Amino acid sequence: MRGWMIAALLVVWPLFGWGQSREVLPEELQLSVEVEQTGHQPYRGEMILVTIRGSYRRHITRERVEQPPLDGFSWSQLGPDRWYEEQIRGRPVKMFERRMALYPERAGELTIGAFTQHLTLTDEGDEWFEYPLRSEPVKISVATAPAPASEWFPVRRLRISDDWSNAPDQLAPGEGVLRVLRIEALGALPGMIPPMPDLHSPSGLIFAHPEKRLVELTPEGPMTYAFWRWTIRPGNDTSAIVEPIRLRYFDTVGRVPHEVTISAQRVAYGTVLPTSARVAPLRETRLPGASQAVLGGAVFLLGLWLALRGWRIEGWDRL
Repeated sequence: MRGWMIAALLVVWPLFGWGQSREVLPEELQLSVEVEQTGHQPYRGEMILVTIRGSYRRHITRERVEQPPLDGFSWSQLGPDRWYEEQIRGRPVKMFERRMALYPERAGELTIGAFTQHLTLTDEGDEWFEYPLRSEPVKISVATAPAPASEWFPVRRLRISDDWSNAPDQLAPGEGVLRVLRIEALGALPGMIPPMPDLHSPSGLIFAHPEKRLVELTPEGPMTYAFWRWTIRPGNDTSAIVEPIRLRYFDTVGRVPHEVTISAQRVAYGTVLPTSARVAPLRETRLPGASQAVLGGAVFLLGLWLALRGWRIEGWDRL
């Protein structure tokens, strides 16, 4: 019985002393910045995923993360901080994660500065004291983008859908059609999406609507949605051709540029023409000729002679 109690005390004893002193050992508290390894040098403007990770083997009363200036980067935090617990070497360890997307604004060697986590710990007398936990700076080499800034659109994944409110070549008379182009770009912030293009048609009437941009934060990076909308009508009461749309982007996974072409589309009324185009044909009108004039005169003189004699026409049997 006594041996069992000693063994249990040896197991529990480290937990009693864990974190209950002012001396902080290096293995008790750790904070690091981990850059996702992709196997290639990132370009200017390309998303770089970063995880700020902390591990804590002693009790923490309070904490606050101080972010460095991140000079040379634009950035987005991908959701709230995450706290969870792991078993490491048979002991529970408190873990912290902050997921971020960084976008280098220039080429060259850039530095992700040190993150500081301000911790409130307890000592042997259960008194609180402050302890700053810092990560090591991380250097990143950034390459020059292979395209001008106006044409540079790096994304991890791009999806485009072309939707019409109804069949564009079967419109009712006088009807227009709403066209919505939906852009889904993983790894791009809303400001990185190219501007809404001008839609052209030689014989169509096109009314552009204000574009909409939304962003969803995911662990894989920001997912930006752009909606480009136009209302289109044939301009000559029959049909119109909407010219193609082209969009260039750079696939940061495959490391190749692409160009997407959305083909031309015919916009037309169906088999029924608009009311303005339906006009009843005019019949040809001719004046009476000479023979018709002679016959009319004879009928008139006969009627006059009968009236003078006082006759009435009541039927062929009275003649």
